[in-house]
Amino acid sequence: MPEKCVVVTGAHGFIGRNLRAALERRDDCRVIGIGSQDSLESVERALKQADLVFHLAGVNRPKNVGEFAAGNAGFTQSIVDILARNDRSPAVILSSSTQAVLDNPYGQSKKAAEDILSAFGARTGARVCVVRLTNVFGKWSRPNYNSVVSTFCHNIAHDLPITISNPVNVVELVYIDDVVRAFLDVIGDGASGLVEVQPTYASTLGELADKIYALRDIRRSLVIPDLADDFTRKLHSTYLSYLDPDDFAYDLDMKTDNRGTLAELIKSANFGQMFVSRTHGGILRGNHYHDSKIEKFCVLQGEAAIRFRHIFADEVIEYRVSGQTWQVVDIPPGYTHHIENLSDQEMIVLFWANEMFDPNRPDTYFVEV
Repeated sequence: MPEKCVVVTGAHGFIGRNLRAALERRDDCRVIGIGSQDSLESVERALKQADLVFHLAGVNRPKNVGEFAAGNAGFTQSIVDILARNDRSPAVILSSSTQAVLDNPYGQSKKAAEDILSAFGARTGARVCVVRLTNVFGKWSRPNYNSVVSTFCHNIAHDLPITISNPVNVVELVYIDDVVRAFLDVIGDGASGLVEVQPTYASTLGELADKIYALRDIRRSLVIPDLADDFTRKLHSTYLSYLDPDDFAYDLDMKTDNRGTLAELIKSANFGQMFVSRTHGGILRGNHYHDSKIEKFCVLQGEAAIRFRHIFADEVIEYRVSGQTWQVVDIPPGYTHHIENLSDQEMIVLFWANEMFDPNRPDTYFVEV
C-alpha cells in the first residue's frame, strides 16, 4: 500500500498526541505534526506534502473571546489559503464540536471553520470530513483546562479537593480511543461530510465524581467496579493515567501466621476475588468445604498435593501439582479439601473464589480430608 503523508495540526495537544501515536503505528502513513509554536512557513512546508490533513488545532479556553475566531476560523482559513496557492487538494478531516450548532462565540467559530472547509471542498473537489466532538476524556488530557474528567481524575489521584458547581448537571462524554478510531475509519472508508463519534456517555457531575472516588479507593478496598460497564472501564483507564510515576505501586494487607502469608489481590461482586499465599515447607492449608462457593487453585512455585474427599464418602482424591507446569485445579462444592506443600521450600499459590468473602456468611465448614 502506498505511503500517505498525513499532516496533523494541533499535534501536541490531547487529541493530537493520541492520534499521532495511532498513526505512527501504521506502515502506510508518514506523519508530520504541526504545533502552536510552528511558523506559517513550517505549516506551508508540511501542507505542500500532504495527502491527508487532520486539522485538530483550535482554541477553546482563550484569555479573551476574540481569540475564538482567530484560532478556529482564522487558522482554518490560513490552511485553505496555503493549499490553494500551492494547488493542493488533500482530504481534510476537521475536529469540530457539537457546540457548532449553538449561538455562542466558541460554537460560532467552530461552525465558521466548518463552512470554510466545506467551501474549499466544493471549490476543489477535495474530500472534507467534519467530526463533531462532545467532551472528550482519556489519557493525556490537561487537568484544569478543558475536561472535567481530567480535572477530577488529577485532583482525586493527588488528594486535592474538587469543585462541583451543580452535582445534578449532566455532561455528555466521549472516550479518546473511540475518537481516534473514528478518525482512522475516515482514512479507510472515504467518508465525507458530518461525522459524530459514538458511543457517548451521559453522567451527572455528582455521579462522575463518585465513580472516580470509587476507583481511587480500589487500593484500600480492593473492590473492582463492574468493568462490563463500558464507561466505567474507560474511566478506570483514564484515572490510572493521572497517577504520578512514583505512585504506581501499593502494598497489600498481608496476613501472616505459622503457615505462611496470605493477601487478597482484587475482588468484585461480579467475579469474586483473587488472593495469593506463601506457605512454609511441609505445611498443609485447608481441611474445609463449601456449600456453594467454588475456587480455583494454581501453584506458581513449589510442589503440592491437593486432596479432596466428598463429605459423604471415604475415598480421597489427590492431584499432584507443580510450579514447573502451571495447572488450575477446580474446587467443587461439597468436597472437603486441602493443599499440602510437599517440599521444604516455600510454596506460592494463586487462588480465585467465585464470590467475595462475607464474614457474616463465610460458607466454610471445617472437616478433615
